[in-house]
Amino acid sequence: MSKSLPSRADNYSEWYNELVKRADLAENSAVRGCMIIKPYGYSIWEKMQRALDDMFKETGHTNAYFPLFIPKSFLSKEASHVEGFAKECAVVTHYRLKNDPNGGGVIVDPDAKLEEELIVRPTSETVIWSSYKNWIQSYRDLPLLINQWANVVRWEMRTRLFLRTAEFLWQEGHTAHATKKEAIEETEQMLEVYADFAENFMAMPVVKGIKTANERFAGADETYCIEALMQDGKALQAGTSHFLGQNFAKAFDVKFLSKENQLDYVWGTSWGVSTRLMGALIMAHSDDQGLVLPPKLAPIQVVIVPIYKGEEQLNAIIEKVNPLVKSLRKSGVSVKFDTSDNQSPGFKFAEYELKGVPIRLAIGNRDMENGTIELARRDTREKTSMAFDGIEQVVLDTLEDIQTKIYAKALAFRTEKTHVVNTWDEFNAKLEEGGFISAHWDGSSETEEKIKELTKATIRCIPLDAKEEAGTCILTGNPSNKRVLFARAY
Repeated sequence: MSKSLPSRADNYSEWYNELVKRADLAENSAVRGCMIIKPYGYSIWEKMQRALDDMFKETGHTNAYFPLFIPKSFLSKEASHVEGFAKECAVVTHYRLKNDPNGGGVIVDPDAKLEEELIVRPTSETVIWSSYKNWIQSYRDLPLLINQWANVVRWEMRTRLFLRTAEFLWQEGHTAHATKKEAIEETEQMLEVYADFAENFMAMPVVKGIKTANERFAGADETYCIEALMQDGKALQAGTSHFLGQNFAKAFDVKFLSKENQLDYVWGTSWGVSTRLMGALIMAHSDDQGLVLPPKLAPIQVVIVPIYKGEEQLNAIIEKVNPLVKSLRKSGVSVKFDTSDNQSPGFKFAEYELKGVPIRLAIGNRDMENGTIELARRDTREKTSMAFDGIEQVVLDTLEDIQTKIYAKALAFRTEKTHVVNTWDEFNAKLEEGGFISAHWDGSSETEEKIKELTKATIRCIPLDAKEEAGTCILTGNPSNKRVLFARAY
């Protein structure tokens, strides 16, 4: 159980991998680089999905679904896009198998070669914009605000559960607009949606910023992002929103007739988050005992464990607790009343701690006599005996407090681990401590690449709230007018 988890301090990577498996979140599949998301892990993803989907719909977006397969010729239409994804694409070349006449099982039928190879979608801009050409004729068809929930494939050789897998789940929004201004506003709006979700549901503070040209999405004019800091001091890109300009509209000839009766290309955006958020959630909050889940995303928010001897005591506890369970569920709390007899209470305590259940209530025969119940918080691991009467309100208040305290702890950590430096020596010293480094950069791609080559640190973003400030680049000494955020990253 959780006692045998590796320590974060000793081996963060091993701790993460073991926690994902032992908390029953996911496991490696028979296909190299792909994962199986297990029911408990998928329950967390479903809560993420539900919250995000509601937020998308509140901002006027609707869901659709587009094909998994993309004609190879589509990827050739936007040059920078294909260059960005070419090395990660899985390609379908044949459409049929047949029995091996030599008895070797099934083989690819050489007569079933496709006339045009199909790409298993690494992202859907091309296939979606080919559809938008048929959907958009005039300004009355705009804005077109579409999202899809799907899987994508990017052929990764070095994988890690949730953080980087060959196949993963995500959502991808694709919108078309009549003006550049509207498209940029959409891009910025969706960045705010992602930041809101990260901070208010995941309890994970993020920095909002713009990617440099080197880090920009292939085919975009501008990429906005949210960046989070994990407990090992590495950054993780938690979501991106791209202003596509008219690049894909021109590539797929998507034009509209304006109010002024002029024919013009539409302006586009795309934006997405993936199951990588699961990895972020784990690494932002969890400890050496297991998961620490923010209540808003916990599949089980409250577990109640009875401690009893014999059926008579159990029945008395059930009679006492059932009204509480019903009342909490009516208040919107997900509750598990674990009356199973196949494991001891101590085993159950450890299991639910490992799985990050925010609140554990325990009640035994002595509690029944005294009118009390024990409440244990997962975030602080504090246990308190309190009156049974009124416990429902205490639970509701505690869930809110846990959500707030988890965020505050993560924010305090990020603040402690954000370093302002002015020299190359300071930069390297703080880099070894881990965290975000705020430093001046001269704005050139060459300097950015050289810093990455020397230190393995990348510019995570140019923060949206970065102030104009005269300075000199930490590497070249050339002039700089604002600080950017560096870190080593996942």
